[in-house]
Amino acid sequence: MKICQFKPFIGEDEYASIKECFDINWITEGPKSDEFVKKLCKFMNVKYGVLAPNGTLGIYLGLKSLNIKNGDEVIVPDFTFIASANAVEMVGATPIFCDIGDDLQIDINSCEKLINEKTKAIMPVHIYGMACNMDKVCQFAKKHNLFIIEDAAQAIGVTWNDKHCGTFGEIGSFSFFADKTITTGEGGFVCTNNADLYKKLLYLRNQGRINRGTFIHDEIGYNFRMTDIQSSIGLIQLQKFDIIKTKKIDILKKYTKLLNNNSNIQIIKPTPKSNHIPFRVVIITLNESKDGLEKFLKDNLIETRTFFYPLHLQPCYLSENKNIKKSIEMYSKGICLPSYPTLTNDDIEYISNKINLYFQQNKNI
Repeated sequence: MKICQFKPFIGEDEYASIKECFDINWITEGPKSDEFVKKLCKFMNVKYGVLAPNGTLGIYLGLKSLNIKNGDEVIVPDFTFIASANAVEMVGATPIFCDIGDDLQIDINSCEKLINEKTKAIMPVHIYGMACNMDKVCQFAKKHNLFIIEDAAQAIGVTWNDKHCGTFGEIGSFSFFADKTITTGEGGFVCTNNADLYKKLLYLRNQGRINRGTFIHDEIGYNFRMTDIQSSIGLIQLQKFDIIKTKKIDILKKYTKLLNNNSNIQIIKPTPKSNHIPFRVVIITLNESKDGLEKFLKDNLIETRTFFYPLHLQPCYLSENKNIKKSIEMYSKGICLPSYPTLTNDDIEYISNKINLYFQQNKNI
């Protein structure tokens, strides 16, 4: 039977919570959403937060609140999902791509040569359930007078030096897409510790007004709300966070043990000061491209996912950038293994055995 790359961890509790919305006949954004925001803020130890329809629009809201606009530039890692760059393009600014390090996180050293008078912000992206080095990011941003907008889509519960990702800069943005650590199907969350930015976010996401039910619109705004149906799922998912975290860490430990003697691969681990809640269990092949292993696993009904394709090589962003090397290398060698909470021990053993078998059969690689 095929082992899927991912399965959402949802069940009867989420279903029952949705029913409550129908019982009180409130399905738009309302009391459940208010509760979800309050609990997320408490969970992350951040002062303010608003919901968004998805993580991409969460970043967009954050950039708009910072008045990032046409003619501005934002430094974005070359190694991330394209939404990080697209949100910059949506506000009329230009994403400028920097390289990553061996930990897959933003390489601040590669950012120095990108600074000019148009540079207004830097966007660290916390990749695969591990944190960027936020000490270096904050020092760099202070040195160059830049805003920090953190793409923390994959970083619920992830911390740097015990401080939650998404709370270091002016803005942090999270995603609740189906494959995220906690999910609402689609959805996002934008947080800040700045009261003025919070007020801007409130106007931007609610048609230029603070409260619904009024037809006086003080500013230009849009509809970036969620629904109580989604938030009801999110509340249950947040209750399950400790269970999800434990299961994901346990899955990583099992993979690590079973693959420990395989000198042909490396499991990517976080740098010190970052915890690790594996959004994906990610490995790189050390002596070859990942293509052969990827095909072998697919032939054995194991669904994997590649690493992110370098943004500067994307057809829509195609540019020559000789300074980016690690992002290209990691794409050529990286594979994401199934790591969803309901993955069984037998599944993990089967996948690990197939990985080991592939290299045993290809000893000359």
